Amino acid sequence: MSDMMMPATGSIGPDKTHRLPVRVYYEDTDFSGVVYHARYLHFFERGRTESLRACGIHHSELAALEPSLAFAVRRMAVEFVRAARVDDVLMVGTCFRPPVGARLMMEQTLHRADELVASATVEAVCIDGTGSAKRPPHWMRDKWREYLVG
Repeated sequence: MSDMMMPATGSIGPDKTHRLPVRVYYEDTDFSGVVYHARYLHFFERGRTESLRACGIHHSELAALEPSLAFAVRRMAVEFVRAARVDDVLMVGTCFRPPVGARLMMEQTLHRADELVASATVEAVCIDGTGSAKRPPHWMRDKWREYLVG
């Protein structure tokens, strides 16, 4: 597949924040054209997935490990500041904190130009195929350290 056909993965800036542009589609809105509150969680999830990918961590590779690994959101606090609307272009910002045990903490934001639309504090946990919390493997922690220290 050519680079022109690849979906956007965003980029990590010098401030260690991964940024991913997303467009608001009609399917993301309620009948009034305002983004439905649960859709913000989808935008944040895309940001987390693409930020992991930018660090070299792919969900498909985690699932192929023996035992398989995945991330599960354990806790999320969202603050809705402004309404986003159909056709808006939003920037999802994702900033990781150093992992602690099986936990991974992130701060996420959604901006429309310079306006904060929503923010979230996210605690995810690395789990195995049975749902038990597991420390991420060393190679994954090394990738996070590289991302955090740069």
